[in-house]
Amino acid sequence: MTISRSEARDAKRIRIVAAVILDQAGKTLLVRKRGTAAFMQPGGKRAKGETSLAALERELIEELGCGLEGSSCHALGTYSAPAANEPGWTVEAELFSATLVGEARPLAEIEETIWIDPDGEGPIDLAPLTRAYGLPLARELKHHEAANILAAGRMAGGR
Repeated sequence: MTISRSEARDAKRIRIVAAVILDQAGKTLLVRKRGTAAFMQPGGKRAKGETSLAALERELIEELGCGLEGSSCHALGTYSAPAANEPGWTVEAELFSATLVGEARPLAEIEETIWIDPDGEGPIDLAPLTRAYGLPLARELKHHEAANILAAGRMAGGR
């Protein structure tokens, strides 16, 4: 049996959905799986026949005990980087901006949750996808939201 190049490439690819979540202070939520060192956006793999948003909500319920505010979800794109916990593999993540319903707490395979300022990552170990795409997208969302708040204030007669 002969395997095509695209099949060989896909054999070492992990496809996931993940969320770039900001709180009211502009901090972004990251999670760390049990037995690992790197922090990353919350999310996971789609089940067969599951939509991306359904998978994302299922993963957040299972791993963080909270849901998604459906109208807050917006596709940010699909990004690839070396997998943090599977040497030689590539993770391909469909990223969404999202707002949580409920308070995130570590459940299932999640050992730790942290909220960090995307403008100053600090001395923590980040998954390659988070460092290359997740935090830059969180920074962009944070500053876009701040600009919208300022513009709304100006339009309402503020300074």
